[in-house]
Amino acid sequence: MKPKEILEIPLSELAERIEAERERLARLKMTHAVTPLENPMELRACRRTIARMLTIQTERLRLEKTDK
Repeated sequence: MKPKEILEIPLSELAERIEAERERLARLKMTHAVTPLENPMELRACRRTIARMLTIQTERLRLEKTDK
């Protein structure tokens, strides 16, 4: 998921998406431990997507605090 796409997501939905991605990462890790994934780069992509989402979420929360 690209940063522009993440910026379009409302803050409340962003937290849900982060949790969903974390669950997806956990499933990928479990699957990879049992049988190798066809594309192990999915693990890296998922981790980076989570990191992007968390970064944007933190930025938005900081902006909300400074606006008040």
